[in-house]
Amino acid sequence: MTTSRGGGPGPSTRASLSRDRVLDGAMRVADGGGLGSLTIRSIAEELGTKPMSIYHYVGGKDEIIDGIVDRVFGEMDLPASEGDWRSEMHRRCASARSVLRRHPWAIPLLQSRTSPGPATLRHLDAVIGCLRRAGFSLELTAHAYAVIDSYVYGFAMSEASLPINGPETVGEVAESMMFQYLAADYPNLLEFTTGHVLQPGYDFGLEFDFGLDLVLDALDARLQDEHPDRTTARAGSAPRG
Repeated sequence: MTTSRGGGPGPSTRASLSRDRVLDGAMRVADGGGLGSLTIRSIAEELGTKPMSIYHYVGGKDEIIDGIVDRVFGEMDLPASEGDWRSEMHRRCASARSVLRRHPWAIPLLQSRTSPGPATLRHLDAVIGCLRRAGFSLELTAHAYAVIDSYVYGFAMSEASLPINGPETVGEVAESMMFQYLAADYPNLLEFTTGHVLQPGYDFGLEFDFGLDLVLDALDARLQDEHPDRTTARAGSAPRG
């Protein structure tokens, strides 16, 4: 029996492989080394098999990427068909951010695939349905979907790429910045860094809920403009962070 890169038992024959196992292996490779590490050879090594064996289950790398992007969408919570749209959208967005923290390689791929899988289509349909049931017109639904996902995906990308990633890295990075730039030349940066970023408990990730509430507040106002004869229910809205 062969072994996988992780040291566990791997498949010894082609019969032990499947499309699901190939995608499992591809997800582990991408999670461990990013999209640049994802090749047919690296997947085969992860699964303890030969590269040519992979082609019995997938047509090539593009099909693999389509498959694992679909799995990423499948991990995100869907907004429920009933309930307050703000609460449901907040829950969906928080889930998407959490999923993308586990799979940061997927961020630039989420809106780029031309062969979306069933989980992707189910996700898109559920989000559109949530907005439409809340009373969003087709035009406002398009605006809302674009701005919500731009915010969530953009925040996830910033979170994945910023050198400050949690409270434990704040001091080290901020002090390095202050050594690199003269305080006399950048007084606003110094004030912000010492007065906010270096304060106990600072965490860039805490900005997510604040920004998302701004987006949802603006969309809520536009929704009420479309339906001036009713008041949008706010009792079930997500708590402000």
